[in-house]
Amino acid sequence: MVKKLFISATFFIMVVNLSAQNGLKEKIESYKKVKLTTDISLLSEDEKHLLQLFIRAAEEADQVFWKQAIDSKQKFLSMIKDSFQREFALINYGPWDRLDNNKPFVKGYGIKPLGAGFYPADMTKSQFDSIPGKDKFSPYTIIQKSKYGKFTVVPYNLAYFQNNRNISNALLQASQIAGSKLQDTMLQKYLQLRSRAFLTNDFIKSDIAWLNMKDNRLDIIIGPIENYEDQLNGLKTSYEAYVLVKDMEWSKRLEKYVSYLPELQKNLPVAQIYKSETPGSSSQLNAYDVVYYAGDCNAGSKTIAVNLPNDETIQTEHGTRRSQLKNVMQAKFDNIMLPIAKALIDPAQQKHVTFNAFFVNTMFHEVAHGLGIKNTIDGKGTVREALGADYSALEEGKADILGLYMVTRLFDEKVLTEGEIADYYVTFVAGIFRSVRFGASSAHGKANMVRFNYFNELGAFTRDTKTGYYTVNIEKMKAAIESLSALILELQGNGDPTKVQELTKEKGIIGALLKADLQKLETLKIPVDIIFEQGVEVLGLAPDKGLQQQRAPLPKGVIKH
Repeated sequence: MVKKLFISATFFIMVVNLSAQNGLKEKIESYKKVKLTTDISLLSEDEKHLLQLFIRAAEEADQVFWKQAIDSKQKFLSMIKDSFQREFALINYGPWDRLDNNKPFVKGYGIKPLGAGFYPADMTKSQFDSIPGKDKFSPYTIIQKSKYGKFTVVPYNLAYFQNNRNISNALLQASQIAGSKLQDTMLQKYLQLRSRAFLTNDFIKSDIAWLNMKDNRLDIIIGPIENYEDQLNGLKTSYEAYVLVKDMEWSKRLEKYVSYLPELQKNLPVAQIYKSETPGSSSQLNAYDVVYYAGDCNAGSKTIAVNLPNDETIQTEHGTRRSQLKNVMQAKFDNIMLPIAKALIDPAQQKHVTFNAFFVNTMFHEVAHGLGIKNTIDGKGTVREALGADYSALEEGKADILGLYMVTRLFDEKVLTEGEIADYYVTFVAGIFRSVRFGASSAHGKANMVRFNYFNELGAFTRDTKTGYYTVNIEKMKAAIESLSALILELQGNGDPTKVQELTKEKGIIGALLKADLQKLETLKIPVDIIFEQGVEVLGLAPDKGLQQQRAPLPKGVIKH
């Protein structure tokens, strides 16, 4: 009897493990693999060498993000024996499913710490507040806890010293090629300053230098940039990198839209006090092919557009650059957006789901980050400071709705002439379905659900109960865009986190009916996102022979650990 029970229990465990493995196998297969490449025949040998150095620097940034997300990549993966868990962990940079509300999928791991690897896993808000000094608020420091329970603030240039030194080294060598071989002094200056920034934690000068270079074909965005990973305080920035090749023709087409920013700001549908600031006049719009992703932007869902720098002072004084990642956008549109539209959008409106509208909606999302208000109206400081951890979700919601508001205004004024206004609205709604499949735990997820439920309440779209198809009501959509724009701008200007939390709690959720529609997408096996085959081999470049041993000089006060 005992033997029979043992055999049954063993069989049961085997079945459970097999079921879990099959579940992860299906999750892995739900990502569409895409080769990340571009036509390198247009590049000189020196430019190709530059790409190699950029990719080497990006690989180092990737290692740092692993440490920020969970632990050393090698150390973490060495503890996972199951091949499916390892592969899925590589996609998610850790044991939590980023597209399923951060559910753990590796035995031994519970709920993801709100502060990721930036703070001790058990740190509370009150403990953080008790730490003396201002350095704890820096986006470039982590908090460590000694065995005696004492909290210490450690700057990034010390916490990730070796990786930072390697990044600095690669960028320094790249700067020499940019200057001596390509005769591109602006790119050379940016790379020199960025190289030094990784040793000093001072990224402002290199951010400004990055904005000042405008004629370069090759680019690298690299550093501690976004604060989405820090869901405890919304302070700490994650390492990431994009290696870029500019699409000169498409970038030229986008230049005209920047000049309309002051007029668009002036006409925002809100009281004057919430739009009194002036957007940066030197903002730029460019289109790129990405040839390498690393770190935060590569974790789970892949970023398709970037609006930087994030520093509000730089934005006001120097503007921003909105980088549209065209080849990745095309891959997502072809493999995800079109199948979703076919499954959920009224067949009579499916013709309005176009790549041009997808590109333009995404572009104006990034432009819209520069509109509205950066400082609260009653002197509470910046909106970011006033709202804290609630800032990111509301800011993403603002960018989404103001981007659509801008599309409407420019289309009405015949500045935007491609397609019909229905293209932009219907594509936008299809895009919500694409995004909310990731759940509502991230800043983007919460923003998407608030907007979806708000539109639903105002009748901007309707759902046929028999077919499950959604139909967009153009006129009601216009009204909903204006009223939601005003609501979000007022919430930001007032800087009241309680009101923002109330909105998110009420509308930032996925209802039962929508869950069923999203399950339909799973049944149809529509990819949830894309993953990349990338690197020098994919690009067809010669193998990297390694970096020279030249090192950037250490700034004063930095001690090698």
